[in-house]
Amino acid sequence: MTSEESDTGLLAPGWAGSPAASATSDRAYLQALLDAEAALTRAQAALGLAPAEAATAVTQAADASRFDVRSLAARARAGGNPVIPLVADLTKAVGEEYGPHVHRGATSQDIMDTATMLVAVRTLDPILDDLGRTERALARLAAEHRDTVMPGRTLTQHAVPTTFGLKATGWRSLVLDARDRVIEVRDDLPVQLGGAAGTLAAFTAYGTRDTVALTAAFARELGLDAPLLPWHALRTPIADLAGCLAFTAGALGKIAADVLVLGRTEIAEVAEGSGGGSSAMPHKANPVRSTLIAAAARRAPQLAATLYGSLAAEDERPAGAWHAEWEPLRDLLRLVGGAARDAAELTEGLRVHADAMREHLDLTHGLIVSERLSAELAPLLGRARAKALLTDLAGRTYSEGRSLAELLAEEPELKDVDLDELTDPARYTGSAGALTDRALERR
Repeated sequence: MTSEESDTGLLAPGWAGSPAASATSDRAYLQALLDAEAALTRAQAALGLAPAEAATAVTQAADASRFDVRSLAARARAGGNPVIPLVADLTKAVGEEYGPHVHRGATSQDIMDTATMLVAVRTLDPILDDLGRTERALARLAAEHRDTVMPGRTLTQHAVPTTFGLKATGWRSLVLDARDRVIEVRDDLPVQLGGAAGTLAAFTAYGTRDTVALTAAFARELGLDAPLLPWHALRTPIADLAGCLAFTAGALGKIAADVLVLGRTEIAEVAEGSGGGSSAMPHKANPVRSTLIAAAARRAPQLAATLYGSLAAEDERPAGAWHAEWEPLRDLLRLVGGAARDAAELTEGLRVHADAMREHLDLTHGLIVSERLSAELAPLLGRARAKALLTDLAGRTYSEGRSLAELLAEEPELKDVDLDELTDPARYTGSAGALTDRALERR
């Protein structure tokens, strides 16, 4: 078995092969740990706390391909985290002269948390790229179908007419909300540097006079933020990641949920551009992209809940709370990364069947505009009479198999009313077009 065989996503088609899979693999995580170690030595060298040659030696040695991931994983059991065996291996790789400058002053959590922030940034960037693709595809759909009328459904039933343009721009609004949250979190992700108990005491013991400057130099080396305080037990960065990722999964899940409903055989108002096959039924084109997004949206809240639970962390470093974060956070990054990839493919290839949408407006024999008729007829007939008439005719549309417009036309009281206009669902979409236009102005 190779070092990567347990990390391929055999049971996770939602994220397997995605940029998120690569960015969160064991090998990628190992490289982030090494990058954090090398950056710390370079920061110390920049402040005159280590020889420049030491920084060069550690940086050159910090190549994940030189280390055995399986061995590190096995040896991590002894100390409860992979940093401890990695420091030993990296120190040996650097050599006797400069090995003592590896990990000097740091604690395992400094490196583990900093590496986690690096992995997060490296995963969020491709997620943002895919959210951008999704947003652009939805903008095109919304503009193209600004006036494509379809049934609006509430509590599973036809309510009043709406437009597919408004629905698509609503999806886009959620995607933009997710994008904005991800960007805000990504840009604030900090390094971790605190030493054994968050006091940075060991760094001062090794000659650091200005630990604030050291933290800032460390952050600059990695392109991360410099925190105000060490955050060993102050887990705001993890909670922020949990929140933006869970929101993104839910936002994309809304799109998937709608496509799954509207793509049912008996509705068929939309379809995925290239559905997946069935092992038993050759005729099927399953909505695989939507299905995988929906699966991610179902799992994400529980993963985020674990991360939020770790906020209640005792002492200056908790036993178990910190350790409980690693797998759920990686799973969450992978799920959202896969869902973002699938959402881009889904929206770019989505087929909209406007004819089916228009046909379905007549399924209730014209009752889909009963709200409008109630409002329009009340001044003519009186509120009570209008309600009684529409209630009676609503029953007759089904019992007699006739449209509401036909039955209304037989009422003498309405002989001077333009019933064609009043009963046309396409003429009762309210401000859908204007709302779509306004929402599309958002960038």
